[in-house]
Amino acid sequence: MTSNTPATDTTPSLISPAVTPKPVQDTPPVKLGIMVSGSGTNFEAIAQAIADGQLHAQIQVMIYNNPGIKALARAEKFGIPTVLHNHRDYKKREALDAQIVQTLRQYQVELVVMAGWMRIVTPVLIDAFRDRILNLHPSLLPSFKGIHAEEEALAAGVKITGCTVHLVSPEVDSGPILIQAAVPVLPDDTPETLHARIQVQEHRILPQAIAQLVVALGR
Repeated sequence: MTSNTPATDTTPSLISPAVTPKPVQDTPPVKLGIMVSGSGTNFEAIAQAIADGQLHAQIQVMIYNNPGIKALARAEKFGIPTVLHNHRDYKKREALDAQIVQTLRQYQVELVVMAGWMRIVTPVLIDAFRDRILNLHPSLLPSFKGIHAEEEALAAGVKITGCTVHLVSPEVDSGPILIQAAVPVLPDDTPETLHARIQVQEHRILPQAIAQLVVALGR
């Protein structure tokens, strides 16, 4: 579930940790590989944070798995190379991930960001970039894992949900949590309205999580 443009929202939220690591400008920018399956609003949030000087990084390549997605226009806007790895062309997830690893290495990627990548990844990719792969998920993990997080939050009747950026591990939507943002669930919310409000926070915390990990890696 994605929207066509970056969302805006003024609903109060809580982001933790609240302090954004300051960009380290006396080292080369960290080289990012972004993996996208849909509209690419979080890809654009990262690219814009870099353009605004808020994130000391460089996007080397955007890898995508669905032909014709709207993220392609966003990559073109920022002059970012794109590579299609259509999962339908691979019989096994491991074969897809092996090709992704090859592409990431070809573009000298140091840090991988799954920004709306709607495929389960395997140890082939995880081991190649251990502790250097971030995933963004639209819930306050460990609650509501999987692809229907907003629907499950509404069905459970929770009053607060949000989004999480975490390091990727073999278990789906698991791994050490880097940053979370909480948003209220409103009485008249639908999955679409809740998603739009969560997405605002996704755009805020994803660049922060990248900066946080870069500092942790000593870059």
